[in-house]
Amino acid sequence: MSAISELSSITRRKGKATAAEKKANGRDNKAAYIFLLPWLVGLVAITIGPMVMSLYLSFTDYNLLQPPEWVGLDNFTRMLSDARLHNSLGVTFTYVFVGVPLQLAVALLIALVLDKGLRGLPFYRSVFYLPSLLGGSVAVAILWKQIFGTTGLVNQVLAMFGIQGPGWISDPSTALGSIILLHVWTFGAPMIIFLAGLRQIPHMYYEAARVDGATTLQQFWRITLPMLSPIIFFNLVLQIIGSFQSFTQAFIVSGGNGGPSDSTMFFTLYLYQKGFGQFDMGYASAMAWVLLVIIGVFTAINFIASKYWVFYDD
Repeated sequence: MSAISELSSITRRKGKATAAEKKANGRDNKAAYIFLLPWLVGLVAITIGPMVMSLYLSFTDYNLLQPPEWVGLDNFTRMLSDARLHNSLGVTFTYVFVGVPLQLAVALLIALVLDKGLRGLPFYRSVFYLPSLLGGSVAVAILWKQIFGTTGLVNQVLAMFGIQGPGWISDPSTALGSIILLHVWTFGAPMIIFLAGLRQIPHMYYEAARVDGATTLQQFWRITLPMLSPIIFFNLVLQIIGSFQSFTQAFIVSGGNGGPSDSTMFFTLYLYQKGFGQFDMGYASAMAWVLLVIIGVFTAINFIASKYWVFYDD
């Protein structure tokens, strides 16, 4: 009987302890929710709420002045015959497919150079990273417009060698190229990530390769690229998403009209013109969701394809 009484006493004490722990955990949870409340309010009011409203407006005819009128899929079917929208998609795809690989190639090249252990590495790292901080700003876009103008710095340098340079941003054949060059110039962020990845590759792999007589190029193809492939994949996904959303550079360089001859009419710039220039918010909302789908598709393709070329050293 005494053993049974002792067992009952232990059980009651455990029950009281469990109840106290639950009460303490409940207080901790309440405190956590209180601290998370500002973020949750911002998530609903600034992100989820506008997204749901945008999805609704994509099925309406809305001009900001009158109540939205439900039109179903009309906004999406209009896109099939919108020549300027098709052109903007072509310009955007060119910008992404040309600009992103070039930017990542330059970023990796600079990272390889810095990884050799230069004196003053923190200084060079900061200098090369600076364009990424400023590249998307209005000030840099204005500066770029001046540099590549008819009488800009580039043409002044060419004139010193007797070469008459074109109006880089006023010529449809070179305007988009100048914006792509600006994108490539902002290689700092992926460069820093590449540099961090290079520092994580064990040196014993290179030492073993040198013992086997591997050249520097062979070491790069057989060791550096495979070991760096997760970092390349990470940078690739981020840069593709960011490039599809590029707006400021094209808006400033073209003066907001996507010129000359719509050669710099990015999809986001055309969306802006439709929504805030022509107040066709329903159509602009539909375009925004199309852009979301395009980014989602390319991201999914990257993740599916990654299993064939991304190497994870487990």
